This record gives sequence, structure tokens and C-alpha cells, in this order.
Amino acid sequence: MAAALVAAGLRGLRGLRGLRGRRTPSPSPVPPSPSPVTPSPPPGGSRRPGDGPGAAALRVPARPMAAEAAARPSPVRSFETLRVTPERDRVLHVELHRPEKRNAMSVAFWREMAECFRDVGRDPSCRAVVVSGAGKIFTAVPGGDVGAGAGIDLVEMGSEFLRVEGEDAARKAWNLRQKIREFQETFSALEKCPKPVIAAVHGACVGAGVDLISACDIRYCTQDAWFQVKEVDIGLAADVGTLQRLPKIVGSQSLVNELAFTARKMMAPEAQSCGLVSRVFPDKETLLRGALDVASAIAARSPVAVQGTKVNLVYARDHPVPESLRYVATWNMSMLQTEDILKSVQAAMEKKGPEDVPFSKL
Repeated sequence: MAAALVAAGLRGLRGLRGLRGRRTPSPSPVPPSPSPVTPSPPPGGSRRPGDGPGAAALRVPARPMAAEAAARPSPVRSFETLRVTPERDRVLHVELHRPEKRNAMSVAFWREMAECFRDVGRDPSCRAVVVSGAGKIFTAVPGGDVGAGAGIDLVEMGSEFLRVEGEDAARKAWNLRQKIREFQETFSALEKCPKPVIAAVHGACVGAGVDLISACDIRYCTQDAWFQVKEVDIGLAADVGTLQRLPKIVGSQSLVNELAFTARKMMAPEAQSCGLVSRVFPDKETLLRGALDVASAIAARSPVAVQGTKVNLVYARDHPVPESLRYVATWNMSMLQTEDILKSVQAAMEKKGPEDVPFSKL
């Protein structure tokens, strides 16, 4: 299949003679999203690779974090619980932004996070996303012991569930189920978003924080980070994604059961060894730089290829291999007609990287 594509690309190069000197035709008009994002390209600078294998392959410029902080752009949309900024070209940084509450997830957060990622999914100027937490930790309960809650604002959320009404037990249960399904859709929005999402975790990641990162495509953390499936300690079973997604991320069902039954803390080295995170960084500054470097490398690739890859990876996770093969065959019978293949072949023949190819927006 790969050889056939290359051969087709070589034949197509005759029709692309002089491609580099011509402007790429503009794509068909795309209706603007409710919160259009137009990231500005960052100033140049030497790249500082993150820790871990494969860093040398990330051929993208990066800026020192101090310079990034000084030149940080304004948020692209106003949220109560999130800060969304275009940190790099075609890369958005979504920051949980309640540092005074340890980024505990309030009622507004669940609505805003879903809205944010639905907008991101429709925004053709964004190709990758980094999610992090403001302040000293990723997310935990406000006040008292960091591990006392389950990553949610217990006062707000408790009141929200107490307000569920119904004329009898069945109707109240039905309405409560609908409320839970709404919260589940908040993190499913990250998974459904066709743009790859990188979680950058520092400090505590408790309860709903684990639900959140389980819906992300790539997970990194700092060496002082720790993770806790906390829900059993507050008298309930985790119900917004951890129990469904974590077993497919971590290679050991026994370990997942232990974490979920005991609510014990899992430190960064264990999280890396079991596959929950793929890289561990010394501190928050290098973590964010490394996550943004990888996001920039993703954003430099063909959006047709990257977004198609994510869609098919998520589909394959939940379906048998034969069915997944049929799905990708149906997918690619359209997507193989993209001009991105010919552009990529030409760039490779000219010894250029993906970052040198003018891929159209998607």
C-alpha cells in the first residue's frame, strides 16, 4: 500500500512542477466557529528539546519559557474556569484556571470544557491542544488536604445533584441519570475532538482529574506528580470515564482494580512504568515546553493525516480488528485523494520536513 502511494505520488509530481513557487489554492470557505481562533506565529528561536526518546525528531522552533510568558497572547475566548491561548502556531493551550480553588471542577467548568472542545474541533486554525492546570497543582479539592476530595468542587457539585427533581423515585433517577450523562459528555468532548490533545500534569491529579486525562491522547507529567482514583473515598464509583478508559490505557487490569478499590496514590515513576504517562519532566516549566514542542510537531503534519489517525485510533480501541480495518478502508477511500500526499512526497524528495509543506486548513 505504501509503495503504491509513493508511486502515485511520483507520477503526480509532474503536475506539481513549480508548486513551491505558487500559492496553495485556498480551501472552500468554512463557516466560522462560535469562538474563532487565529493564533499568531511565535518569533523564531533555537529549539530546546524535551526529555525522553524521540525528542530529536521534533523539528520545530521553541522559545524559552520566560520569553513565552512575557509574550503570552490574550485569551481567545473568555471563560470563567478556563484560560485558552494560542501559545504556538496552530497550537492552543487550554489551562484549568481556578488556582485559588486548586482547579477543582465547578458546575461552570463542566459546561465550559465541553463548549471549549466543541469549538476547538470546528476551528480550522487549530491542529493540536495542550491541557494543563494553573497554579501549584493540576486539580484537587479546594481547601484542606489536597487528596480529601475527588478533584471536584464538592460544595457546588453536591448542591447541583441535590437539586435534581422528580415526582417519584423513578423520575428523579431518570433526571439524575441525564445529569450524569451531561458530565460524561464533557470529557468525551476531548476524545471526540479530532485534534490531538496532550495532557500536561503537575502536582496532584485527583479523582475527576484522572477522568479528564484518560480522555486525552497523550499524557506527560512532572516528577513530583501523583494520581489518585479517589471516588471510593467519598462513597461513589467513578462515573465520568476513568473506569471505562483507564483499563485500556494501563496494561494491567489488576493494577487498575487496585487503584480504583483502594484510592491509593500512584506516583510519577509508577505512572510512567504502567503506561499512564509516556514522559516525565523535571518541573512544570520543562513539562509545558516539552508538551508544546510535541504539539507543534503534530501541528506541522498534514491535518488530514493526523486527524484521520486520531479518529481511527479511537475507533480501533473500541472495535474488533476486522471491523476497524473495514472502517479505515472506507475512511481512506476518500482521504487518499488528498493533495497532502503529493505535497509530502515532493517535500521528502527535496529533503524537507513536514514543517516546510504548506498544508491547507481542515
